[in-house]
Amino acid sequence: MIAQAEQLLQRGPGVSRTLLPAIFAIFSQWHLTGAQQMTLLGLCNEKTLYNWKGQPEKAKLTRDLLERTSYLLGIYKSLQILLPDQALADQWLVTPNDNPLFNGRAPLDRLLAGQVMDLAVVRGFLDAQRSGW
Repeated sequence: MIAQAEQLLQRGPGVSRTLLPAIFAIFSQWHLTGAQQMTLLGLCNEKTLYNWKGQPEKAKLTRDLLERTSYLLGIYKSLQILLPDQALADQWLVTPNDNPLFNGRAPLDRLLAGQVMDLAVVRGFLDAQRSGW
């Protein structure tokens, strides 16, 4: 993951020009609020979020941002594979889950805990479901 982030960092603004609009499209599909989007991207400034939406090529890519977006893209992809019906895939995020990883809460609540590790846990869970474990 770190090596991939390093390679993307070296590519410059071209990456943010395509990566961020894709992430924001997913956020829109998931009906996330601005505050939720900020949490998932690790932002603490709402102005930055809206600047990125308006001019993604000006976003400063960091390892943290690339790691977060990688997990989010993986979560989205896994949901599309496991639940090909878009409504079901989107509903999975907000439906309480009795798996111990979620403690009876919705997976989105776990994602919104704010730590990169929370994103990794949800992605790992979905990847394990895809592989049949």
